[in-house]
Amino acid sequence: MGVSEQHTPQTVRWLFADQLGPHFLDTPDQRAVLIESSRVFARRTVHRRKAHLVLSAMRHRAAELGDQAVHVRAATYREGLAQATEQLTADERAAGLSVSDPTSYAARRFVRSLDGVHVLPARGWAVTHEEFAHWAGRRGEPGEKRLLMEDFYREVRRHHHLLLEPDGEPLGGRWNFDHDNREPAPKQPTLEQAAGVPEPWWPDEDDVDAQVRDDLDRMACDDGVEFVGDDGPRRFAVTRREALHVMRDFLEHRLEAFGTYEDAMLARDRWMAHSLMSVPLNLGLVHPLEVVQRAEARHREHGARLASVEGFVRQVIGWREWVWHLYWHLGEDYGQRNALGATEPIPEWFADLDARGEVRAACLSDVLGTVREEGWVHHIPRLMVLGGYALARGWNPQEMTDWFHTRFVDGYAWVMAANVVGMSQHADGGVMATKPYWSGGAYIDKMSDYCGRCPYDPKKRLGDDACPFTGGYWAFTARHQEMLATNPRTSRAVSGLRRLKDADAVLAQEVDRGSSAP
Repeated sequence: MGVSEQHTPQTVRWLFADQLGPHFLDTPDQRAVLIESSRVFARRTVHRRKAHLVLSAMRHRAAELGDQAVHVRAATYREGLAQATEQLTADERAAGLSVSDPTSYAARRFVRSLDGVHVLPARGWAVTHEEFAHWAGRRGEPGEKRLLMEDFYREVRRHHHLLLEPDGEPLGGRWNFDHDNREPAPKQPTLEQAAGVPEPWWPDEDDVDAQVRDDLDRMACDDGVEFVGDDGPRRFAVTRREALHVMRDFLEHRLEAFGTYEDAMLARDRWMAHSLMSVPLNLGLVHPLEVVQRAEARHREHGARLASVEGFVRQVIGWREWVWHLYWHLGEDYGQRNALGATEPIPEWFADLDARGEVRAACLSDVLGTVREEGWVHHIPRLMVLGGYALARGWNPQEMTDWFHTRFVDGYAWVMAANVVGMSQHADGGVMATKPYWSGGAYIDKMSDYCGRCPYDPKKRLGDDACPFTGGYWAFTARHQEMLATNPRTSRAVSGLRRLKDADAVLAQEVDRGSSAP
């Protein structure tokens, strides 16, 4: 039917599982259709906790809407639409359904193929597709002027007047406070001990969660649906009320320390000072603008540390918004790029989240264990531990994209394309980042407390106790030295490789390690 702003007041709104907030309805009393498709879980293996969150969120929203909602469970969306239509009034069927543009290419093709469905522009973003296209167009023709997140982020702040003085200048005289953020890991084992940061607020499960858990058990037992990862208490918000509580808890108790330790890792503190808002944001329970506006108010009204507030705002309406728009701007084939020619398959121990405890490297073991138990780790373990190890070993970027998509509770197609193909695996040849994000054990030693209890030595590149990240760093450098040598930001690594007297032995060692669990 195409994208249209036109729909009658009687149009029933079809809500996908990531469109569950009030801003996806035109009026508070608008009728809505919610469809659970069991085939979604049969198509691919996903984390058990992710399946729980999606179903719990949909069912809680249906319960909130009551008679206002038509909630259908079916094998496919097409079958569910047929069932839902039967429950509508004659006038509602005549008017047809409306739906906000979904968040993946496949879903958009599907809704556009349906007769009687009015497709509306995407909602829940600080910047529309048209606004982004206009901004990108002002940057000149492709290849003339690089699209940079920093420039986009400043434009969004100007557009919505976020963290600005009355004259339009940035608060504190700077747009970017990275220099004041991202300190190494503290000496204490938790942020509560180091900076008085309490554990996050956790939602209480209810009867809806219990029913979801029973249904997932049945799917696994009777329908052959396979899940990965552990089950456990629900950690993330699935209702708007819970999401607002999570946000208040973060702003009051952890925002102050967020920027300082946003890149640090502690084995005994999985959550650090992070907001845990990625799940409710990606479920559409809250709007990104209300999130950053409340963070700004925390600074203006309560004096919250500006560097931390700016760092958080940057994540929400800078990076998150940027990744969303690049998913559409770069095209569907972007996700298939493999500029580094990485073809090694993901090994089983990684795919199953080290379920058998084969991994000895402390950082990788702990991070995989956290993903197995929670379906979540923050951005530095994702980029520098999980992504960095895969990059060094030359694992296929498309397999890695699918792995992140299915293993993380906040994983969606639009989230992972640029984050994994571009940022993590540098498979786009430099569209997202000017250099690959690869490092040796020294970085992990600086930013975490893992190395002190690890059987591997981050300073060693050769030998039985040589750190696999340090050895992998040199293996990656050798494999791509021609490309790295031409980049001023990475040429020193190539010079360092050429000075290594034991380079051949290190490279042979890393070949022998292959895909074995480190």
